[in-house]
Amino acid sequence: MASDGMTAETIQIKGANGDLIDAYSARPMGDGPFPGVIVVHHMPGWDEWSKEITRRFAHHGYAAICPNLHHRMGPGTPEENSERIRESGGQVDALVVGDVEGALDFLRSSASTGKVGVIGFCSGGRVTLMVAAKIPSLDAAVDCWGGNVIPAPERINANQPVPIFEMLPDVNCPILGFFGNDDANPDPEQVDKIEAELKKHGKDYEFHRYDGAGHAFFRWEAKSHRPEAAADAWEKVWAFYAQHIGAGAKAAAAVG
Repeated sequence: MASDGMTAETIQIKGANGDLIDAYSARPMGDGPFPGVIVVHHMPGWDEWSKEITRRFAHHGYAAICPNLHHRMGPGTPEENSERIRESGGQVDALVVGDVEGALDFLRSSASTGKVGVIGFCSGGRVTLMVAAKIPSLDAAVDCWGGNVIPAPERINANQPVPIFEMLPDVNCPILGFFGNDDANPDPEQVDKIEAELKKHGKDYEFHRYDGAGHAFFRWEAKSHRPEAAADAWEKVWAFYAQHIGAGAKAAAAVG
C-alpha cells in the first residue's frame, strides 16, 4: 500500500557558476526510485505557494525540487527579492538555466528514475520554455501561462537578450501548456503565435485554454483562482507526466 508520508526540507544545491543556492525539496518516503519534477516558481518569488506545489508533487509520488532563482538577491522576503529582480532588469537567463541544471543534477543524483520533467508558472512558464530549448536532457515540460515569451522591444536587455519565442525551434521535449483566455500576458493572440511556431517546427506539444480564466488560475489563495479549470488542468498534468516521465510512486502503487 502506498504511503502518504514525505520528506520536505530546504537544502542547498549547486546552481550556475557553482554557486550554492537554496532549494526546496520534497519526495515520498522510501528509497524510490521516483520520477523527478523541477518546479520553477513564479515572479512573486520562492514563496509558500511554490513550496506547496512542490509538496503536491511529492504527494503524488514524485521527487520534486524548487530552486530559489532569486537567491542571489540576498536576505529578504520573496516579495522584496522579486522587487529587486524587477529593478535589476529581470532574472538573468544564463543564471536561471544554470540553476535549473543544478536542480536537474540533484534529482538525477538522488533517488530519481532518471526521468525528469519541469513545470513553471508565470515567469516560471517562460523559464520552462527556455530550459526545454537549452537543456536537451529534460524529458517533459509544462508551461503554465508563461509571460513575456514574445516580449515588447523594451523588455529585451542584457539580462534577457534573446526572446524565448526565438528559442522555440530548439525545444527538445514534449510541451504541455495551460492558458486563460482572459489573460493579458500571454494574451490569446500571443498563445496563437507560440502554438503556430511549435507546430511549424514539428514539436510535440499540447495546449489547453480556458474561458473565464486569467493569469494564475491555479493559485487557490488568490482571486484569480478558477477551481474547475485548475482541477481539469491538474488531471492533464498527471496524465502528461505519466506518459513522458512515468507515473508517480503513489499512482503506480495504486495501479499495481
